[in-house]
Amino acid sequence: MERILYDYFRSSAAYRVRIALNLKGVDVTRIAVNILPGIDEQHSERYRQLNPQGRVPYYTEDDFRLGQSPAILEYLEEQYPSPALLPEGAREKAYVRQLSAIIACDIHPLNNLCVLEYLRNELAADNKTIDKWYAHWIQEGFRAFEKMLTTSNGSGLFCFGDKPTFADICLVPQIFNARRFEVPLDTFPTIVKIGAECAKLPAFQAASPTGLKK
Repeated sequence: MERILYDYFRSSAAYRVRIALNLKGVDVTRIAVNILPGIDEQHSERYRQLNPQGRVPYYTEDDFRLGQSPAILEYLEEQYPSPALLPEGAREKAYVRQLSAIIACDIHPLNNLCVLEYLRNELAADNKTIDKWYAHWIQEGFRAFEKMLTTSNGSGLFCFGDKPTFADICLVPQIFNARRFEVPLDTFPTIVKIGAECAKLPAFQAASPTGLKK
């Protein structure tokens, strides 16, 4: 079976998938798609023929094709169940998915590259305004995330218990983004602690944008 991940090293969504693949020990061929403005390989006709949405990540197994990181994570969990990245129990799974969605559905879409470029090019926002926008949505989401972690009985070394789950997979790339854009994290000690715990694991280390080729 040929597995391919179409990827960009600083894409938060692709970063999530790289972590999951590493945790599950699934080998893939990584093909870089440079999404930097002015290069825009994701908008090329060749890539659009593969992925009509023109985004990363995009995951293929032979003739099976799948975009959108939450869908890819769910597929990997079903197809490669060990180690599990969701806890047992319907309520526990729902809680982890809720945490994941705060990142993947609330924070990240508002700070995605296409949104920032629209603010810059169509609404004439300057860098200071864009940075303020970026920081606001991270802090807004992290406030809720931190509160849930500190009031839940499920938190341990990681977002839920003592093994990484979807929630950690989504959280770590967002922490990376926050630090890259110099968003203060002093008021989110639990998030920072969990991020540090994840950073000890080889699967997270190998997925980090640091050291990856564009």
